[in-house]
Amino acid sequence: MIYLYLDESGDLGFDFINKKPSRFFVVTILAVQGEDARRRITIGVKRTLRRKLNPASKRQRMVEELKGTDTTFEVKQYFLRQIKDAKFSIYSIVLNKKRVYEYLLKDKSRVYNWVARLLLDNVNISGAQTRVMLVLDKCKGKREIEDFNTYIRSQLQARINPKIPLDIRHLDSLQECCLQACDMFAWGIFRKYERRDNKWWNVFKEKVVYDGTYLPENKNERAL
Repeated sequence: MIYLYLDESGDLGFDFINKKPSRFFVVTILAVQGEDARRRITIGVKRTLRRKLNPASKRQRMVEELKGTDTTFEVKQYFLRQIKDAKFSIYSIVLNKKRVYEYLLKDKSRVYNWVARLLLDNVNISGAQTRVMLVLDKCKGKREIEDFNTYIRSQLQARINPKIPLDIRHLDSLQECCLQACDMFAWGIFRKYERRDNKWWNVFKEKVVYDGTYLPENKNERAL
């Protein structure tokens, strides 16, 4: 079974005049091979929370979720050591938001779905034998979830054996540790582009299979 955990970092704000949105929007997929790997990552996240963020001396203020923005570099290193033996790989794509066509600036769902699909096109799911499960944070409205599922399902089903079931689930990241793990990596990739900060990226980059860019300024690239 192949688990694909999808998370993003940055924002889809486009008002660069009156506000201060991020320059880049990053979508990341943590591809986990099999139930044993999923279990190892889950244990690693829980152990990091328990031992590093919620030690016995500080349990009056519990940290419930592992987040890239809220953890120190040392905690990130500890987290990676806990999951180093799990079979997983990382795929990511970065969008240069200033190159998105003006007429799409208010259609953020379409932009999100398109970028997610571009990334999924590069994820290797050819080895799926029993099931493919795509999991993302439950942060969309009902209509947005339906649109995302319909669009992405049609793209993924064309690439897998019709006998292999495909599940798409929108879950609370508080309850899904592998989404929290994906957030840790997505943050590191975002920092590499947004702040040119490679410190955390350099620690886990060997796990990165695909690190693509979507910059329509190049005439050979498709534009939104």
